Amino acid sequence: MTDPGGAPEPIRVLIADDEALVRAGFRVLVDSAPDLTVLGEAGNGGEAVRLTRQLHPDVVLMDIRMPIMDGLEAMRHIAAAGTAGPRVLIVTTFDQDEHVFQALRSGASGFILKDSPPEELLRAIRVVAKGEALLTPSITRRMISAFARQPSAPAALPGALAALTDREREVLEHVAAGRSNAEIADTLYVSVATVKTHVGRLLTKLAVRDRAQLVVLAYETGIVVPGGG
Repeated sequence: MTDPGGAPEPIRVLIADDEALVRAGFRVLVDSAPDLTVLGEAGNGGEAVRLTRQLHPDVVLMDIRMPIMDGLEAMRHIAAAGTAGPRVLIVTTFDQDEHVFQALRSGASGFILKDSPPEELLRAIRVVAKGEALLTPSITRRMISAFARQPSAPAALPGALAALTDREREVLEHVAAGRSNAEIADTLYVSVATVKTHVGRLLTKLAVRDRAQLVVLAYETGIVVPGGG
């Protein structure tokens, strides 16, 4: 999006955290970046859902543990809007496997700890705003571990999965392994633009929002098996 003068409009951010000081700190940091702006603040998940529908932010910074409605439940309501909804970036102090796993399954596009450097938070907002997923190798390993501890589930979406080409399934396997577009391109000896095209087709065919949801779906449907290499 651009304004009439041709300059890109700032990325619109909603902050959801039950601690006023945390919200204030995030507001100062986000508003200090010329390409970002804070639309509003929510003190609990219920307010986050209401303000999301009212203000239409591009990105929601979401804490997990909040009163009335926690961040995971709020994300499920926000994700119900489909691809038209905002991206949700989880910002929390709790670096635990179950939170990573549940947050991504609930619709989060990324996960970052509150003690991360300020520049990392700003970068994370920009990454998820572009429709990409913020999945570091450590987070991907946790997802793999979480799925490995669960009993095998039958494949879902058989029609959509059957419609994937061999190359698309191959790209999906690499995405699920946490590899970037550049790494996938190097492995498959194709251009980054070609990989982006395949990822875009995967998102469309499988009706998911972003790479984070591709990873979840790949494991839940059995396309990728934890420990399968």
